[in-house]
Amino acid sequence: MKKLNELKLAKELIRFPSVTPIDAGVMKFLEKKLRTLGFKTKILEFKEKGSQPVKNLYARLGSKTPNFMFAGHVDIVPPGNIKDWTTNPFKPSIKNGYLIGRGANDMKSSVAAFISAVSTFLLKNKKFVGSISLLITGDEEGDAVNGTKKVVEYLKKKRERINFCLVGEPTNPNKLGEMIKIGRRGSITGKIKVIGEQCHVAYQHRGNNPSTTLVQILKDIKDIKFDNGNKHFQPTNLEVTKINIENDADNIIPGSAEATFNIRFNNKHSSNSIKKKLNQIFKIVTKKNKTKFKINYKVSGEAFLTKPNKTTYMIQNIIKKITKLKPKLSTTGGTSDLRFIRKISPGLEFGLVGKTMHKVDEAVSLKDLKDLTKIYENVLQNYFK
Repeated sequence: MKKLNELKLAKELIRFPSVTPIDAGVMKFLEKKLRTLGFKTKILEFKEKGSQPVKNLYARLGSKTPNFMFAGHVDIVPPGNIKDWTTNPFKPSIKNGYLIGRGANDMKSSVAAFISAVSTFLLKNKKFVGSISLLITGDEEGDAVNGTKKVVEYLKKKRERINFCLVGEPTNPNKLGEMIKIGRRGSITGKIKVIGEQCHVAYQHRGNNPSTTLVQILKDIKDIKFDNGNKHFQPTNLEVTKINIENDADNIIPGSAEATFNIRFNNKHSSNSIKKKLNQIFKIVTKKNKTKFKINYKVSGEAFLTKPNKTTYMIQNIIKKITKLKPKLSTTGGTSDLRFIRKISPGLEFGLVGKTMHKVDEAVSLKDLKDLTKIYENVLQNYFK
């Protein structure tokens, strides 16, 4: 067994055009690498009705407790117009101390860093007491239907015990070491359709304009003050993202009007309590205006918080020692796969600087990549001390 170099491995991973849900051979490649380190591996392919199949990888080394898990994804977003890149997004290159390529930031380099860290740890600790696991998904950038969510269900059925999980998502706004994510706000999207009655605009009394009702609804839900936030979470926030009235003529009152909104909510609420509050408003306004409504909700995840514990503070101290920055314990940003993993294990997120993720010329600092690998290795050393 030999140490796997994080930069070499990151380059190898970037060469796979694994745009969600395409695997492109990346899971087989990783499986082969992990088996050389002594891991027992299983590629898990899931397919739900109406979705495309996705390959995931679960690997474990050891059978004893505690079981420390690294989690991440190797699926990526599309590169966009390749001509806009200064280099081919799937032919990684190094410029001015940065590795450039699609997935360099989010998050193939983090995956390379924790695999490299594991290889170094194993060389120094051949008889450590415990287990190391890796959960690598191919469905984080997509609908997250056949990825980590399904792997967690599989692990629960197998009664696989995870004692702590570190997810390698890019968590730092500007500098490595600024931020650890210990939770995330929940996310719910609502699509509302108000149904009125079409008629000529000059004879408005013969119809019922649904746009009047919709405007009132959107004002009322936007004016809701859900909460003031708390120690760990910012206030709940609602944003209207789409308004659509299909009408080809200017002299017709439309028969229906639609809108989409998204709410990021903290742990003072659940998706059900949010729905209940909104539905009351919809009923009151539509009844007053003598219209009807249809509402569809999609819940991407509930709000969650991993209460800081000794492992959280241990990781925080290691990051401070290596980066000279004390990372803030935060819950800001969007959702992550930790929303699924937290059902079987406490955990946190710490990875690279996220400034270039999903952008043209996505990049990672070579120094940051090296330091992140060092942080991950130190975490293992201290966890299994």
